[in-house]
Amino acid sequence: MKRVLAVLGSIIVLAVLGGWIFLSTSSIGRIYLPTGTGITAKQTCSMMFVSGLDPVRARALYTDPLLGDFASLVRVDIDEEARTVSASALGFLGRQRAVYREGLGCTLVHGSGDFDAALSLPERPADTMTVDSAHRDAHFDSNALEAALDAAFTDDGRNTLGVAIFHQGRLVAERYADGVTAETPLHGWSMTKSLAATMAGVLVERGLIDINATGQVPALAEAGRPEITIDHLLRMTGGLAGYELNDGTDPNSQMLFTQSDMARYAATREQIAAPGERWDYQSGNTVLAGSALEPLMGDEPAGEVANLREWLFDPLGMNNSIVEADEAGTLQWSSYMYASARDWGRLGQLYLDGGRAPDGTQIIPEDWIDYVRQPTPGSDGDYGSGFWMFETGLPEGSFMMNGFQGQIAFIIPAAEMVVVRLGATNYRSSGSIALANAALAARLPEQPAQSLTEETPTEDAGQ
Repeated sequence: MKRVLAVLGSIIVLAVLGGWIFLSTSSIGRIYLPTGTGITAKQTCSMMFVSGLDPVRARALYTDPLLGDFASLVRVDIDEEARTVSASALGFLGRQRAVYREGLGCTLVHGSGDFDAALSLPERPADTMTVDSAHRDAHFDSNALEAALDAAFTDDGRNTLGVAIFHQGRLVAERYADGVTAETPLHGWSMTKSLAATMAGVLVERGLIDINATGQVPALAEAGRPEITIDHLLRMTGGLAGYELNDGTDPNSQMLFTQSDMARYAATREQIAAPGERWDYQSGNTVLAGSALEPLMGDEPAGEVANLREWLFDPLGMNNSIVEADEAGTLQWSSYMYASARDWGRLGQLYLDGGRAPDGTQIIPEDWIDYVRQPTPGSDGDYGSGFWMFETGLPEGSFMMNGFQGQIAFIIPAAEMVVVRLGATNYRSSGSIALANAALAARLPEQPAQSLTEETPTEDAGQ
């Protein structure tokens, strides 16, 4: 009898605890459980199989700080042979499973989509870029650059994982945390939105798309909202309700961590404003914009990624970049690009090079930089199209890719520089602006070239 009572008591305790986790709405909301286990499964999978980080370290850096006390209740199960990661609360509640595929990264699989677990893409060539020390020493105080890197990697909780600094297209400085290399793809979060805006430029340059035309977004056309354009979506003026809080209770969290078809979910949100009338930052907009690009890139995920590589990544040498897809096969254009610090820098460099690849091929329109930097009404001048222009103290005309947990790439045309900082910063400053300003301050005064004229004597003239 005592044994029966003990079993019943355990069941009651678990039921009460499980019910509290799932039903509590006072602070975390009912969707916190599936979003909490979803982000843990997805991030652990990506950090382990895409970035190559130890899963315990990945959780400690990227997810546990976001979950707070709930993190201690989340159990992770890893099958290295099958390359899957499952997460659940107390071992059985809210179970979510992420599956890794070579070249496509990790996907949360809910069982409600058409998912090919066997799909894979070829490996990429190695990154052979090296720091151009001669160029660095000609244009920078190398000791000052090293000091800037030292400050960025201060052990104070900001968790900087990678920094790469480019000048005139040359790599002049880089540094990585333990376990991270120059070829480690790291999560860019919303820096991925800059990729979406860039890929739109690729298709415009190829004459394949008009971003201001109506009826080009399949999920919106199906939902009876053809008037919303790709431009509206890239600028966050689609007018759909999908507020973004990054706290596990908002529609954006639900989209990322509970939905098999993210574009369909975003397209069916309530219409709260006419297209173009209201700026409202939300990842669902960019998911929809990206979903409109994909039919022009291929008819299935492998073909789409193959063309993404051929049209953009390959010409720029971005060999350590992965864009993950949802279960329905749509690439996740708002949040799931993983790329090395060098590759993020190469993407920024494209804009400093007039939209051309290193071999001179025009990848995006030459004036696409003007498009992405044109302030969107309602954003207080801070947001263009997939890129930010908020106040940093950097030279006028600077703009940036910007992502959750301190991911940022500053593009500084006035100084011909790109400064990339990646990490896992939670609830504090990442120090990225200080890093960029320190890198700028490390530049040596430019010496104007002098031509030999009668007014410019030479040594042969006895001077």
